[in-house]
This record gives sequence, structure tokens and C-alpha cells, in this order.
Amino acid sequence: MAIHSPKLYAYTWRGTTQKGSKVKGKTLAYTELDARNTLTEQRITIARIKRRTPSSWIKKRNSATHKDITVFSQQMGTMLEAGVPLSNILQLLKNSAKKAEMKQIIGLIYSHIESGSSLSQAMKASSILFDQFYCDLVSTGEQTGRLDLVFQRICLYREKNEKTRSKIIHAMIYPCIVFSLALVVTVGMMLFVIPTFKDVFSSFNAQLPWFTQKVFSISDTLHHSGLFLLIGVFISFAGFRFALRKSYAFRLKTSKFILHLPIIGELISKASIARFTRTLATTFSAGIPVLTGLSAAKKTAKNTYFKTMLEAILQQTAGGRPLHRSIRETGAFPDMVIQMVMIGEESGALDKMLNKVASIYEDDVENTVDNLGTILEPLIIVTLGILIGSLVIAMYLPMFDLMRVMG
Repeated sequence: MAIHSPKLYAYTWRGTTQKGSKVKGKTLAYTELDARNTLTEQRITIARIKRRTPSSWIKKRNSATHKDITVFSQQMGTMLEAGVPLSNILQLLKNSAKKAEMKQIIGLIYSHIESGSSLSQAMKASSILFDQFYCDLVSTGEQTGRLDLVFQRICLYREKNEKTRSKIIHAMIYPCIVFSLALVVTVGMMLFVIPTFKDVFSSFNAQLPWFTQKVFSISDTLHHSGLFLLIGVFISFAGFRFALRKSYAFRLKTSKFILHLPIIGELISKASIARFTRTLATTFSAGIPVLTGLSAAKKTAKNTYFKTMLEAILQQTAGGRPLHRSIRETGAFPDMVIQMVMIGEESGALDKMLNKVASIYEDDVENTVDNLGTILEPLIIVTLGILIGSLVIAMYLPMFDLMRVMG
């Protein structure tokens, strides 16, 4: 069964209830058949139904996200552990789902299971939100008869990843806002404030300092060619995005460059190692072979350069080389990771060692992110000082010269 990503539509309808009362409303569903089935379950006889495209706001509110899948997994694990039958669980979760797309996804899973598919196959066929890694773990749980334990591991894995990702995003918001405001203020001064000073200084017919002349020159360029510069920035950005999407070599070089950036590069590198070791530990502890786990870890990697390193590890391990040696050969992992993986292989407790490595790096990322504001604060102050202070100095230099001449 192929993985597909159906589109959510709004179906407006009119009909009658069992008591004969006329009713109307709107139902979000993938297809008209899904909408009709939903209304039939509510015991409504449809007289008229029409498909419409929902607004962006409604679509966003009702679209399923990775967080919704995590909550779904947690509920599945809890109810399976309590001994509730799978079909009953799916019916309960479908009825309690608040988002229309989650209702559709759970309904599709239930339909596939009723048709004879396994849970992992049903999930894979129902939504792209259930990736190969997720479905492989569920399949292992079905084979071992410990689906509840597998869903608990999935929840732990997803919660750890989402927590790390969320912290990194939130930590970057403040610096981005500050730098953006600084850029806006600088451009605003160049366009509206500096020209006023230029008119004043021109009336004195005096020789201006070199630095002030350069600032006036930049202001003139922005005034006369600002639109072209803006268009150039947009074209450059679009070209960069296009090159990232189309050229693997460019994407590889860019991802490698990002890893060498101060602070941010180290943060991304540590987060990548944490995600890799957590993924491999989760698959290995679930009874999935190491090679399959490495393949899953490669797919979850976000950085292209790091993904090539995982591909090299996969190839060398498939060739019979021990995992720790394969990791060492890449040169992309710290010695601590290599040593702990080696100890895990020799002691037969690889999943425990990988979980320890993941916890160490997750805690390290969390501490770095929590202190990121303090780390970047000096850089922000220096940047603001250079941008705004340079403009102020450029405007005051002629005044000092003028006062010296008048004195």
C-alpha cells in the first residue's frame, strides 16, 4: 500500500435527522464518501452535499501535526497497556479527536485493519505522518506482542526530539528579532534621517569627514537603488533556495559550512548526534536489527552532511565492520561517543549506552539553549553598537569640525 497525502476539503450539506428535522452544516473530510460516512454515523440522511475548499485558517486548525501523532501514540500505548482491544481504541480516539484530519486518519487506519491489514500497514497507508521508522517499530511490536511497550518507546523518542527542536527554535527567536529590528532601524535612518543631516551639512559648503561621506554615499545608494537592491536580495534568496533544493553538492557544502559556524554549528552538531543515538537506541531496544536502525537514523537526520556520514556508517557496518569503528572512520563524532558505543558492543548493552549518549547530548543541547541568550548577548550588543553607533558618529563628526572652526 502506497503512502499518500490526501487533501482536506470542506463539504457543505443539507439533510434530515431520524426525527425528520431539517439540518445543515459543514464537514471536513478527504473525500465525499468520507463525509457521507461521517454523517451516516450521526444518523443524518443527506439531501444535498457540495465540496468546497476550506479557508487557510480552518485548514490550519484542522490539519494533523507531528505533535498530534505523538499524543495519539501516547493514548494508544496507555489503552493497550490497560488491555483495551485495538478496534475499540481506534473508535474511541476517532470520536474524541478534535481535529478533522486526525478523525480522518484514525478512520482510515480502522478501515484498513477491518480489511485485514496489520496496524503497521494500516498506519503506513493512512498518512505520511507515520514514517518508515514509526511503522517499523509498530511492526516489531506486533511481532513480539508488546505493542504497548513499543508505543511507550515511540512517545519517549518523539517527545525528546520535539522538546529539543522546540527549545532550539525558541532560543533563536530573540536574536532573530533583535537583529531584524536593528536592520530595520538602520535602513530607516539611512532613508529618512541621514538625508536631513546631509541637507543641513551641504548648506555650510564645508569639507565633510571621510566616514560621513561614506555614510551619505550609502544613503544615496539606498535612495536611488533601494528597490533594485531589494529585488536583488529576493532573487539571491530564491536562487539560494532553488540551489539547495536542486543541487545535492551545494546542499552538502552548505550543511557542512553550517556545522562549522560558532555556537550554532556546535548546537546543531550535538542535536544531530543526540537524534542519531536516540533513534538507534530506540530501534535496537525494540529488537530491530542494527542495519535497519542505521537506515532509520539516516532518514531522520536533518543535516545533509551528517546524513552522508550516517550513510558511510551504514555501508561500512553492512560490510562487517564493528559499529564503533565505522563511526570512528567518519571523523564526525567525538571520542566519547565512539568509546561508549565500543563499550556497548563489547558488553552487549548497546541500547543502554546509546541511550546514555543521547541523554548526555540532549542535556548539553538543553543547557546550551537555555544559556543561548546570555551567550549571544555580547554579540548582539556589539552588533547594535556598530550599526547604530556608526551612524551617530558619522553625523556628529562634522559638528565637531564645525565647532572647532567657529571656535
